[in-house]
Amino acid sequence: MTADVLPALRAKVRTAAHPAAPDACVCGTDTTVLADRPDGTVVRHGRTVAKAHAAGTDPAHLAARLAVAAHPALDGVLLPPLGPPEAAGAVEAAARPVTYWPYGTPVDRDDPDAAPWEAAATLLARLHRTPDSVLPPGLPSMRGPAKAARAVARLRAAGPHPAAGPVLRAWSVLPAWARDEAPMPGTRTLCHGDFHLGQLVRAAAGDWLLIDIDDLGRGSPAWDLARPAAWFACGLLAPEEWTRFLTAYRGAGGPAVPADSDPWPALDVPARALTAQTAALAIAKSVAQERPLDEVEVSVIDACDRMAAHAPELAGRCAT
Repeated sequence: MTADVLPALRAKVRTAAHPAAPDACVCGTDTTVLADRPDGTVVRHGRTVAKAHAAGTDPAHLAARLAVAAHPALDGVLLPPLGPPEAAGAVEAAARPVTYWPYGTPVDRDDPDAAPWEAAATLLARLHRTPDSVLPPGLPSMRGPAKAARAVARLRAAGPHPAAGPVLRAWSVLPAWARDEAPMPGTRTLCHGDFHLGQLVRAAAGDWLLIDIDDLGRGSPAWDLARPAAWFACGLLAPEEWTRFLTAYRGAGGPAVPADSDPWPALDVPARALTAQTAALAIAKSVAQERPLDEVEVSVIDACDRMAAHAPELAGRCAT
């Protein structure tokens, strides 16, 4: 499916980049494929990026998310789409809605010491403090728990695997809302829904911005802190980096955790869910690629084994 959409998407991004000369490229740059997955195919031409969203994307939900990204109140927080939101979400390629964005420079994966943890935390805090009056009617819930549930479904569909047991046990002890089986508590806050450092780009002006609105919506803001928290708990994120991130989030007035007391009662359940999600995807991908699990993947699965032996903090309060 992704290969089928690429020719049309390349043509669309060239046209968007050169609206005055749609049949000819006048900048002399190639069209580059940045990502090619069923849930998001992304191509770049010059300073313009086109994204084909997943087939079956709800057009009303996408339009509401685009409206949030384009709202002046989120200027400097979210990368805004190119053109009016209603136009950006209306074009389709191979039954996959296409949106257009300015190109931004991603985080350098080869330079972990330069990871912008403070900037990321500050952006999340600003996002979480967005007034309810800014949010459009019809903005859906953020899709974090749904993505975690899909990852576990992929694990089950991959067939029996010796490492699957700890992951499924860790998943089974989570409260229903974290498994996308019940409404999420605290659904008034604007959340990203799938935060990690790959969701940051440096804009032309030099500022970091959040990208990828596919999972944006109302929800529990602790979910946006859950992946760094899980990495820290699994030993994959240095304590110094976690402290930088958490301190910056609190300093920017982020509401997901208390300002001056233990953050883990708020973070425990989402961090466990993200750990199970990561482990489930690792096993499913290793099966599909017919390769053994690597050291990092094994460490996440080991964390699931430890998690399964202890009930999550505040599980009783969050199970509604």
